[in-house]
Formats: sequence, C-alpha cells, structure tokens
Amino acid sequence: MTEHAEIAVGEADPTEAFATLQNDAGAALVDVRTRAEWTFVGLPDLSALGKQVWPVEWRFFPGMSVNPAFMDELRRAHGDQPPSTLFFLCRSGARSLEAARHAAAAYAEAGMKVRCVNVAEGFEGDLDAEGHRGTLNGWKARGLPWRQS
Repeated sequence: MTEHAEIAVGEADPTEAFATLQNDAGAALVDVRTRAEWTFVGLPDLSALGKQVWPVEWRFFPGMSVNPAFMDELRRAHGDQPPSTLFFLCRSGARSLEAARHAAAAYAEAGMKVRCVNVAEGFEGDLDAEGHRGTLNGWKARGLPWRQS
C-alpha cells in the first residue's frame, strides 16, 4: 500500500463535519477506528439525519497494520457512486488523516472527484490534564449524537 502523505485533504472540526452531514445529501461519514473502539467506545449516530456511519477499519488492532482491503471496503459501503464529500473520523484525528489522504489519492487515481475531509479532534479528542479523552474536544465532548452498544 502506497503512502499518500503528499495528498492534501480538507479538515473540519466535529461540529463543522456534523453541520455539513446534516445539510449536504452528498456527504458521508467514515469511522476508521477499530472494531474494538466501535464496540466499547461507541459510534457517531447519524440516524436523525437519515444517514448511516460507515465503519471501515483503517488499521487493525493490536499491531495497527494498515487494512489492505480499505478501499475495497469503502467502495462496498458507497456502491458505484461515491459521495461528493467523505468525512473520515478516528479517535483523535491522526489515523483518519492517513485514511483520508489514502482515499483522496485512490479516488483521484481512479478519476473520481471526491472531497476527502479529516475530522480533526476525532471521536474522543485530545488527552486532558489527567490523561483522559472525551472531555476537552472531539465528537463526544462537543455533544454531537452518538451511541454505544
């Protein structure tokens, strides 16, 4: 799998991403965290918008190796026609930036116009002074809808 660090992607905070998802029928959210994170930490909930979150692992726990089928799984999520804008979300914004760059390059190579945007702060946000996530910033701390199994 080729690194695509040179590919520029957009960036939005969780509130901006949610507003775009709410107002743009052509926008979708890809949660690139691991299955364990989805299960034990929770997922954004877009049901009030009539949308689903697309959970597609970018890296596999515990070794954090890149998912070689990432683009295949992403394409299965959206079918033949990708959304015009894809937001990528992880725990804090680092893995999702990698995934957004990779997807942007792959779509460009395929001749598709897809705006790939990293959700800065991620689902849980930055560590606070006590070493905890979910209190300073991020999807959950901003009070955006989410659910836990």
